[in-house]
Formats: sequence, C-alpha cells, structure tokens
Amino acid sequence: MVTGAAHRLRGGTAGRLAPPAKWYVAGVATLAILVLTRAVVGDADWDADIPWSIALLVLALLFLVCDSTPTNLTSRQSAWSPSSAATLAAVVLLGPAGAVLVGATSLLSVRRGLQLTQRIFNASMYALSAYAAAEAYLALGGQVGKQMRDAFPGIIVPFAAAAMVHVLINYGLLWGMLMLIREPEARKRKARVDLNMPLLLVSDLGYATLGLLIAALWSGLGPFAAILVLVPLFVARWAMGQFAAQEGAYAATMAALCQAVETKDFYTRGHSERVSRGAAMLARVVGMRDTRVEAIRYAGMLHDVGKLGVPTKVLQKSGPLSEEELAAIQLHPMRGLEIVREIGFLDEALAGIMHHHERMDGRGYPLGLAGDEIPEFARVIAVADAFDAMTSNRSYRGARTLEDAVADLRKWSGTQFDPALVDAFVAALEAEGWPRPEPAALLDYADGLIARDHDDPTAPLRVVESH
Repeated sequence: MVTGAAHRLRGGTAGRLAPPAKWYVAGVATLAILVLTRAVVGDADWDADIPWSIALLVLALLFLVCDSTPTNLTSRQSAWSPSSAATLAAVVLLGPAGAVLVGATSLLSVRRGLQLTQRIFNASMYALSAYAAAEAYLALGGQVGKQMRDAFPGIIVPFAAAAMVHVLINYGLLWGMLMLIREPEARKRKARVDLNMPLLLVSDLGYATLGLLIAALWSGLGPFAAILVLVPLFVARWAMGQFAAQEGAYAATMAALCQAVETKDFYTRGHSERVSRGAAMLARVVGMRDTRVEAIRYAGMLHDVGKLGVPTKVLQKSGPLSEEELAAIQLHPMRGLEIVREIGFLDEALAGIMHHHERMDGRGYPLGLAGDEIPEFARVIAVADAFDAMTSNRSYRGARTLEDAVADLRKWSGTQFDPALVDAFVAALEAEGWPRPEPAALLDYADGLIARDHDDPTAPLRVVESH
C-alpha cells in the first residue's frame, strides 16, 4: 500500500476489475468531472493576489513529481508520497479550482505499470479530495491567495480542517475501491490499511502541514517556495529509501537463513513462515503496537535458526536420543541468538528466539525461566510454535485437526503456555483461520519418537538412558 501524505491504487492492484469495481470507478470519475466543471466555471478566483497560472503550473509539477516517485518506507510496507502537500498548498493559494486541477494531474503520472483505469481512479480520487478540502477551508473562513503574514493565526484552524477532510476523503474512496477488488493482494492491502489506520491518519496530517509551509513561503519567495520545500523532501525521501533498502537486505538474509534451516531439517518446510504468521496474529489480538508486531514476526521466522548449529544426524535421527544429542537439541535457542544477535533492528525479537522453549512451570529450556520471567515475545512464539507442530504432518503421523490442537493448548495452559495468550490465540484463529501445510509422507519408525518432536508438546522426546 501507499502511506505518508497520499494514497492511491498501485500498479497491478486492479488487473481485472469485477463489474462492481468498474461501476465504482465510473461513479467516482463522473463525480470528479462534475466537481471539476463546477470549480473551474464557478469558483476559480482569476483575480487572486498571486499569478494564478504560474502558481497552478508550479504546484501541478510539484504534485506530479511527488506522485510519480513514491518511496518505500520499509521492505514490507508502503510507498511514501507527499503529493497532497501540493494540493493543500493549492487550496490556500488557488482555491477549489486550482486544488482540483492539481489533484487531477495524477492522470499524467509517469510511474510504470499503471493502467488507464487506475490513472482515472487516482486522478478522480485526488480531485475530489482536494475539492472537499478546499470547500471545508472556505467554509471555516480560510482566505485564498492572500499574503500569509496577514492570514496567521486565523488560517490555522481552516487549514487543519481542510487537511483532515482531504485525508478522510482519500482514505474513504480508496477503501471503497479495495472492498470491491477481488484479488488477494488488494484484500491484504485493505487489511493493512485497516490495521494501521490511526498511525496513517496521524502521519498524513503531519505531512499535510507541508502544504501550509509552501503557501506561507510563497508570499515572499514565489515559485521558489515549492523548490525550497521539495529539496528537503527528496533528501528525506532518499534517506527513507536507504533505510528500506537496508531492511530489505536484512529480510533477504533472514529468508536465506530460514531456507537453510528447512534444507537441513527438510520435513519442517514452511514451519518458520507459519509460526511467524501465527505469532503476528496473536500479537495483534493482544494489542501490541505495529513495531512490536513486526518484530515478533521476525522472531517467529527465525526462532529455529539455531538448528543450523545442531548436527544434521541429530535432527534427522529416527530413534531415541542420547543425553548428548538431547543437549544439542536444547541448545538450539542459544545458538540461534548467537547467529542473529548482530541484526540490529531485531531488538526484542532476540529474547523471543532465545526463550521460546521456556515453560510457565519452569521446566523448559535453556534457562528454566518460569511465569512472567519468560519474555512476552517468547511466550507468544511458544504458543504459535506448538500449534503449528501439532497441526503439521510429522514423518510418523498426519496433522492433527485444529480442534484437537486447540484442546491440547488449553490442556497445557498454565503449565507450558501462558493462559491469556492461549485464549488470545484461539480468538485469532477464529478471526483469521490457519494455513494448512503441504502433506508429508508418513514413515514408520519402530524405534519410537524422533528428535524433531521438540516442537510438539503431544510427543515428548525419548532419551536413551546412560549407564
């Protein structure tokens, strides 16, 4: 999705629109044309205090540059575009007609991959958002095209209202479109918009103040005001892009580590991804903020990376373990911490990796922590890890049903698992469901349980007694 100061349909989001979505685009476009006609014919202040055509051209170019070059904020998240700063500057400097025309220039965006339908919808959405913002601004007494030194502080409240209206109309129209697109990517994007709505609203309103800054500087600097704002914007944009690229490199490294683990312990293929998803589901239900949800997603992905330090013959052994082999298995959380501790942004995730096999009754490993001594991330991952183990195909048995796995989570609630987190995980399952792993071949091991049962609370490890 796109976040920051403006939101749009991205390339590839609406490959084949269903009929309801096509009608929605047609309706939004028709309304935008009516609004544009009304604004240009009836509302344009051609006698404003500033050169109207020059201001329109500069702000339209500013909008087009910003809209055509969004920047990713994170490797997974969204593209940031401050293009609404231009439309809101037009609200103050040019009024409804100028704001609508600036927003409509999205039709000319040079971003690759945009289809005509997407261009029409984005331009119409921006035009309507800008017009509604301008009308709100005027309704509250905002002045158009006046010297800004004479307008402060009275302009602040009208501009704040205009910014709020712009953001809400933008979100509302985009949300309606995403509701009608049937593609999985569009549904995921809508879910992310819903999840991050408070944060996105606050950030968008913050970026909207750039429009007021442009308008304030214009009275003294004219068109150069847009350039002075644009330069630091693109410096910030470059810095954000560098951060996103670095995080993307870290994510690629983590994916490679997970692939290495699954190659070594082949029958757990997909386990890390499912645990990551389950941990994030649970974290959202208990109300963790977005940054912690992202961190715990990484922790779930990497929780078994310490298996790279466990001999392959131990991981794939088909019979009971010796005490030395069991010790090697139980060291994998500490080895995992050693492997990833230098990845700086993991932070709290490191504790989850280190302690995800601790138990509430203190009988877990590697340190035998109990109750609230166990970090919250570790308690979350423990629930997701065990649930996936129980609902996955093991080499000696098929996957258990979701109902049976939930019953066992409740059975060990309070002894192995945090009771509150078990309840929250069940609620998350009911809301989001659970992905089924690929079927695995069933093998008959006469010697009993295998080493990989360390994840499965229903099948404790067997150890060869030493004499």
